[in-house]
Amino acid sequence: MQLCSSFLFVSRAFWSFEMVSNPDVTCLVINLESIRCMWNLQGTPQVNYTFYSRSRHQGETICAKYLTENGRNIGCTLPYIREQRFESFYTELRDGSKTYEKEHDLKTKVKLNPPTNLTVKNASDLNLWFYWNNTVNLSCVESRVRIRKNDNNWETLKVSRGGKHYCHSLPSSTARYELQVKSRLDENCGESEFWSDWSESVVWGFNNTTVSNAKNEAMPVWTALLYVVSAITLLLLVVILLHNEREAIKIILIPPLPKPALNSPDVEDWFHFSKGLVKERFNTNFNERACTVREYQPVSRSDSNGSDSSRLTTATDQTDC
Repeated sequence: MQLCSSFLFVSRAFWSFEMVSNPDVTCLVINLESIRCMWNLQGTPQVNYTFYSRSRHQGETICAKYLTENGRNIGCTLPYIREQRFESFYTELRDGSKTYEKEHDLKTKVKLNPPTNLTVKNASDLNLWFYWNNTVNLSCVESRVRIRKNDNNWETLKVSRGGKHYCHSLPSSTARYELQVKSRLDENCGESEFWSDWSESVVWGFNNTTVSNAKNEAMPVWTALLYVVSAITLLLLVVILLHNEREAIKIILIPPLPKPALNSPDVEDWFHFSKGLVKERFNTNFNERACTVREYQPVSRSDSNGSDSSRLTTATDQTDC
Protein backbone atom coordinates (compact mmCIF):
# COMPACT_ATOMS: atom_id res chain seq x y z
CA MET A 1 0.00 0.00 0.00
CA GLN A 2 2.83 2.38 0.85
CA LEU A 3 4.54 1.45 -2.42
CA CYS A 4 1.44 2.44 -4.43
CA SER A 5 1.16 5.77 -2.61
CA SER A 6 4.80 6.55 -3.31
CA PHE A 7 4.34 5.69 -6.99
CA LEU A 8 1.32 7.98 -7.30
CA PHE A 9 3.17 10.82 -5.57
CA VAL A 10 6.17 10.50 -7.90
CA SER A 11 3.87 10.30 -10.94
CA ARG A 12 2.01 13.45 -9.95
CA ALA A 13 5.26 15.32 -9.23
CA PHE A 14 6.71 14.27 -12.59
CA TRP A 15 3.49 15.30 -14.39
CA SER A 16 3.46 18.66 -12.60
CA PHE A 17 7.10 19.22 -13.56
CA GLU A 18 6.32 18.43 -17.19
CA MET A 19 3.35 20.79 -17.16
CA VAL A 20 5.37 23.62 -15.66
CA SER A 21 8.38 23.08 -17.88
CA ASN A 22 6.40 23.14 -21.14
CA PRO A 23 7.02 26.59 -22.65
CA ASP A 24 4.07 28.82 -23.52
CA VAL A 25 4.63 31.13 -26.49
CA THR A 26 2.85 34.50 -26.71
CA CYS A 27 3.12 36.75 -29.74
CA LEU A 28 2.42 40.47 -30.12
CA VAL A 29 2.47 42.79 -33.12
CA ILE A 30 4.61 45.80 -32.20
CA ASN A 31 3.49 49.10 -33.77
CA LEU A 32 2.54 47.25 -37.00
CA GLU A 33 6.27 46.93 -37.71
CA SER A 34 7.37 43.61 -36.23
CA ILE A 35 6.15 40.51 -34.39
CA ARG A 36 7.63 39.69 -31.01
CA CYS A 37 7.15 36.18 -29.62
CA MET A 38 8.19 35.35 -26.05
CA TRP A 39 8.34 32.02 -24.12
CA ASN A 40 9.70 33.08 -20.72
CA LEU A 41 6.38 33.78 -18.92
CA GLN A 42 7.09 30.85 -16.58
CA GLY A 43 10.65 31.91 -16.00
CA THR A 44 13.91 31.59 -17.86
CA PRO A 45 13.88 28.25 -19.73
CA GLN A 46 16.47 25.63 -18.85
CA VAL A 47 17.34 24.93 -22.50
CA ASN A 48 17.88 27.01 -25.61
CA TYR A 49 14.91 26.35 -27.87
CA THR A 50 14.97 26.81 -31.59
CA PHE A 51 12.07 28.90 -32.81
CA TYR A 52 10.14 28.44 -36.07
CA SER A 53 7.11 30.26 -37.46
CA ARG A 54 4.84 29.99 -40.48
CA SER A 55 1.60 31.35 -41.97
CA ARG A 56 -0.45 30.95 -45.09
CA HIS A 57 1.47 33.69 -46.89
CA GLN A 58 4.86 32.65 -45.54
CA GLY A 59 6.44 29.24 -45.25
CA GLU A 60 8.26 27.94 -42.23
CA THR A 61 11.18 30.12 -41.25
CA ILE A 62 13.71 29.94 -38.43
CA CYS A 63 14.21 32.85 -36.07
CA ALA A 64 16.88 35.25 -37.25
CA LYS A 65 16.93 37.53 -34.17
CA TYR A 66 16.66 35.97 -30.71
CA LEU A 67 16.03 37.80 -27.48
CA THR A 68 18.20 36.40 -24.70
CA GLU A 69 18.37 36.45 -20.90
CA ASN A 70 21.23 35.00 -18.88
CA GLY A 71 22.53 33.32 -22.02
CA ARG A 72 19.17 31.65 -22.79
CA ASN A 73 16.85 32.29 -25.71
CA ILE A 74 13.61 33.73 -24.35
CA GLY A 75 12.05 35.33 -27.45
CA CYS A 76 12.25 36.15 -31.12
CA THR A 77 11.60 39.27 -33.23
CA LEU A 78 10.09 38.64 -36.66
CA PRO A 79 9.32 40.94 -39.61
CA TYR A 80 5.64 41.91 -39.83
CA ILE A 81 3.52 41.15 -42.88
CA ARG A 82 0.09 42.85 -42.89
CA GLU A 83 -1.79 39.72 -43.97
CA GLN A 84 -0.42 37.74 -41.03
CA ARG A 85 -2.56 39.73 -38.64
CA PHE A 86 -5.82 38.57 -40.17
CA GLU A 87 -4.99 34.86 -40.54
CA SER A 88 -3.72 32.05 -38.36
CA PHE A 89 -0.11 32.32 -37.31
CA TYR A 90 1.80 29.24 -36.12
CA THR A 91 4.85 28.99 -33.88
CA GLU A 92 7.00 26.01 -32.95
CA LEU A 93 9.71 25.49 -30.33
CA ARG A 94 12.11 22.61 -30.79
CA ASP A 95 14.53 21.03 -28.36
CA GLY A 96 15.96 17.88 -29.84
CA SER A 97 13.10 15.48 -30.21
CA LYS A 98 10.66 17.68 -28.27
CA THR A 99 8.42 20.04 -30.20
CA TYR A 100 5.91 22.59 -28.88
CA GLU A 101 3.54 24.01 -31.46
CA LYS A 102 0.88 26.71 -31.00
CA GLU A 103 -1.65 28.58 -33.17
CA HIS A 104 -2.11 32.39 -32.70
CA ASP A 105 -4.70 34.98 -33.70
CA LEU A 106 -2.83 38.28 -34.14
CA LYS A 107 -5.82 40.43 -35.05
CA THR A 108 -6.35 41.69 -31.48
CA LYS A 109 -2.70 41.37 -30.45
CA VAL A 110 -1.36 44.77 -31.54
CA LYS A 111 0.51 47.16 -29.26
CA LEU A 112 1.39 50.60 -30.57
CA ASN A 113 4.32 52.68 -29.41
CA PRO A 114 3.47 55.61 -27.13
CA PRO A 115 2.53 58.90 -28.84
CA THR A 116 5.38 61.34 -29.40
CA ASN A 117 6.06 65.09 -29.75
CA LEU A 118 3.72 66.20 -26.99
CA THR A 119 3.32 69.98 -26.84
CA VAL A 120 1.07 72.38 -24.92
CA LYS A 121 -0.13 75.85 -25.87
CA ASN A 122 -2.03 78.48 -23.88
CA ALA A 123 -4.27 79.77 -26.67
CA SER A 124 -6.00 83.11 -27.09
CA ASP A 125 -9.30 81.53 -25.98
CA LEU A 126 -7.76 81.13 -22.47
CA ASN A 127 -7.76 77.32 -22.79
CA LEU A 128 -4.87 74.86 -22.66
CA TRP A 129 -4.38 72.90 -25.88
CA PHE A 130 -2.30 69.70 -25.85
CA TYR A 131 -1.05 68.18 -29.13
CA TRP A 132 0.75 64.92 -30.00
CA ASN A 133 1.64 62.63 -32.89
CA ASN A 134 0.68 58.97 -33.21
CA THR A 135 3.33 56.48 -34.24
CA VAL A 136 1.18 55.01 -37.04
CA ASN A 137 -0.44 57.02 -39.80
CA LEU A 138 -3.95 55.60 -39.53
CA SER A 139 -7.33 57.20 -38.91
CA CYS A 140 -8.48 54.24 -36.80
CA VAL A 141 -6.31 55.09 -33.80
CA GLU A 142 -8.07 56.08 -30.61
CA SER A 143 -6.38 57.88 -27.76
CA ARG A 144 -6.81 58.37 -24.05
CA VAL A 145 -5.30 61.15 -21.99
CA ARG A 146 -4.70 61.40 -18.32
CA ILE A 147 -4.22 64.76 -16.67
CA ARG A 148 -3.54 65.86 -13.14
CA LYS A 149 -3.33 69.19 -11.35
CA ASN A 150 -0.65 69.96 -8.78
CA ASP A 151 0.38 66.29 -8.39
CA ASN A 152 -3.14 65.21 -7.46
CA ASN A 153 -4.68 61.96 -8.69
CA TRP A 154 -4.76 61.30 -12.42
CA GLU A 155 -8.02 61.82 -14.32
CA THR A 156 -8.34 59.66 -17.46
CA LEU A 157 -10.39 61.04 -20.38
CA LYS A 158 -11.36 59.74 -23.80
CA VAL A 159 -10.42 61.64 -26.94
CA SER A 160 -12.54 61.65 -30.10
CA ARG A 161 -11.65 59.04 -32.71
CA GLY A 162 -8.60 60.00 -34.71
CA GLY A 163 -8.06 63.07 -32.54
CA LYS A 164 -4.53 64.15 -31.75
CA HIS A 165 -5.32 67.03 -29.42
CA TYR A 166 -7.03 67.73 -26.13
CA CYS A 167 -8.43 70.99 -24.72
CA HIS A 168 -8.47 71.81 -21.00
CA SER A 169 -10.83 74.71 -20.33
CA LEU A 170 -9.89 77.78 -18.30
CA PRO A 171 -6.80 76.56 -16.44
CA SER A 172 -5.69 78.24 -13.23
CA SER A 173 -2.66 80.48 -13.66
CA THR A 174 -1.33 79.37 -10.27
CA ALA A 175 -1.66 75.61 -10.88
CA ARG A 176 0.57 73.06 -12.57
CA TYR A 177 -0.89 70.67 -15.16
CA GLU A 178 0.67 67.42 -16.35
CA LEU A 179 -0.65 65.30 -19.22
CA GLN A 180 0.18 61.91 -20.77
CA VAL A 181 -1.32 60.04 -23.75
CA LYS A 182 -1.74 56.42 -24.81
CA SER A 183 -3.28 54.92 -27.95
CA ARG A 184 -4.50 51.73 -29.60
CA LEU A 185 -6.25 50.55 -32.77
CA ASP A 186 -10.04 50.86 -32.66
CA GLU A 187 -12.71 48.56 -34.11
CA ASN A 188 -12.37 49.97 -37.63
CA CYS A 189 -8.96 48.36 -37.92
CA GLY A 190 -9.66 45.36 -35.73
CA GLU A 191 -9.79 46.54 -32.14
CA SER A 192 -6.71 45.64 -30.17
CA GLU A 193 -6.70 44.33 -26.63
CA PHE A 194 -3.56 46.29 -25.81
CA TRP A 195 -3.01 49.97 -25.22
CA SER A 196 0.35 51.51 -25.76
CA ASP A 197 2.38 52.56 -22.76
CA TRP A 198 1.81 56.08 -21.48
CA SER A 199 3.78 58.74 -23.26
CA GLU A 200 6.24 61.07 -21.62
CA SER A 201 4.65 63.90 -19.69
CA VAL A 202 4.11 67.42 -20.95
CA VAL A 203 3.84 70.06 -18.23
CA TRP A 204 2.34 73.56 -18.09
CA GLY A 205 2.52 75.94 -15.15
CA PHE A 206 5.12 76.77 -12.48
CA ASN A 207 7.44 78.01 -15.26
CA ASN A 208 7.08 74.65 -17.07
CA THR A 209 9.30 72.80 -14.60
CA THR A 210 10.08 69.15 -15.18
CA VAL A 211 8.21 66.34 -13.48
CA SER A 212 11.07 65.39 -11.15
CA ASN A 213 11.64 68.96 -9.97
CA ALA A 214 8.01 69.97 -9.64
CA LYS A 215 7.27 67.28 -7.07
CA ASN A 216 9.68 68.85 -4.60
CA GLU A 217 8.47 72.42 -5.10
CA ALA A 218 6.60 74.32 -2.43
CA MET A 219 5.18 77.81 -2.26
CA PRO A 220 7.94 80.29 -1.27
CA VAL A 221 7.49 82.21 1.98
CA TRP A 222 7.68 85.56 0.24
CA THR A 223 4.84 84.53 -2.08
CA ALA A 224 2.55 83.77 0.88
CA LEU A 225 3.58 87.06 2.52
CA LEU A 226 2.78 88.93 -0.67
CA TYR A 227 -0.70 87.40 -0.73
CA VAL A 228 -1.33 88.54 2.88
CA VAL A 229 -0.12 92.10 2.25
CA SER A 230 -2.21 92.34 -0.92
CA ALA A 231 -5.32 91.19 0.93
CA ILE A 232 -4.81 93.75 3.73
CA THR A 233 -4.21 96.56 1.22
CA LEU A 234 -7.35 95.66 -0.69
CA LEU A 235 -9.37 95.65 2.53
CA LEU A 236 -8.11 99.13 3.48
CA LEU A 237 -8.96 100.50 0.05
CA VAL A 238 -12.49 99.15 0.35
CA VAL A 239 -12.94 100.78 3.78
CA ILE A 240 -11.67 104.16 2.51
CA LEU A 241 -13.92 103.99 -0.52
CA LEU A 242 -16.99 103.21 1.58
CA HIS A 243 -16.18 106.09 3.95
CA ASN A 244 -15.86 108.58 1.09
CA GLU A 245 -19.06 107.37 -0.50
CA ARG A 246 -20.89 107.83 2.79
CA GLU A 247 -19.65 111.44 3.13
CA ALA A 248 -20.64 112.22 -0.47
CA ILE A 249 -24.16 110.89 0.06
CA LYS A 250 -24.48 112.91 3.27
CA ILE A 251 -23.48 116.14 1.45
CA ILE A 252 -26.03 115.51 -1.32
CA LEU A 253 -28.95 114.76 1.01
CA ILE A 254 -28.15 117.40 3.70
CA PRO A 255 -26.23 120.31 2.13
CA PRO A 256 -24.31 122.41 4.71
CA LEU A 257 -25.82 125.77 5.78
CA PRO A 258 -23.66 128.86 5.30
CA LYS A 259 -22.34 130.46 8.46
CA PRO A 260 -23.04 134.20 8.31
CA ALA A 261 -20.50 136.75 9.45
CA LEU A 262 -21.72 139.19 12.10
CA ASN A 263 -20.19 142.24 10.41
CA SER A 264 -20.86 141.24 6.83
CA PRO A 265 -22.26 144.10 4.72
CA ASP A 266 -23.71 141.64 2.22
CA VAL A 267 -26.62 140.51 4.31
CA GLU A 268 -28.83 140.50 1.26
CA ASP A 269 -26.81 137.65 -0.21
CA TRP A 270 -28.37 135.34 2.36
CA PHE A 271 -31.70 135.58 0.54
CA HIS A 272 -32.83 134.50 -2.86
CA PHE A 273 -34.79 136.99 -4.95
CA SER A 274 -37.21 136.13 -7.69
CA LYS A 275 -36.30 137.15 -11.21
CA GLY A 276 -38.97 139.91 -11.28
CA LEU A 277 -37.65 141.71 -8.22
CA VAL A 278 -34.79 144.15 -8.09
CA LYS A 279 -32.16 143.34 -5.68
CA GLU A 280 -31.20 146.36 -3.63
CA ARG A 281 -28.51 146.65 -1.08
CA PHE A 282 -29.26 147.48 2.45
CA ASN A 283 -27.63 150.70 3.68
CA THR A 284 -26.53 150.54 7.26
CA ASN A 285 -25.85 154.33 7.52
CA PHE A 286 -29.10 156.11 8.48
CA ASN A 287 -28.58 159.95 8.49
CA GLU A 288 -32.22 161.05 8.36
CA ARG A 289 -33.58 163.45 11.04
CA ALA A 290 -35.54 161.89 13.85
CA CYS A 291 -39.18 162.81 14.29
CA THR A 292 -40.92 163.56 17.60
CA VAL A 293 -44.17 161.70 18.00
CA ARG A 294 -46.85 162.93 20.42
CA GLU A 295 -50.28 161.69 21.44
CA TYR A 296 -53.55 163.21 20.22
CA GLN A 297 -55.16 165.55 22.77
CA PRO A 298 -58.92 166.47 22.85
CA VAL A 299 -59.65 170.26 22.34
CA SER A 300 -62.83 171.86 23.84
CA ARG A 301 -64.57 174.66 21.98
CA SER A 302 -67.59 176.77 23.21
CA ASP A 303 -70.34 177.84 20.97
CA SER A 304 -71.01 181.53 21.49
CA ASN A 305 -74.51 181.37 20.11
CA GLY A 306 -75.93 178.93 22.55
CA SER A 307 -75.84 177.99 26.13
CA ASP A 308 -75.09 174.40 25.42
CA SER A 309 -71.62 173.63 24.62
CA SER A 310 -70.29 170.62 22.77
CA ARG A 311 -66.94 169.00 22.98
CA LEU A 312 -65.36 168.33 19.63
CA THR A 313 -62.16 166.50 18.99
CA THR A 314 -60.04 167.58 16.10
CA ALA A 315 -57.05 165.78 14.79
CA THR A 316 -54.00 167.86 14.33
CA ASP A 317 -50.65 167.03 13.02
CA GLN A 318 -48.70 166.18 16.15
CA THR A 319 -45.39 165.45 14.54
CA ASP A 320 -42.59 167.78 13.75
CA CYS A 321 -41.57 166.00 10.54
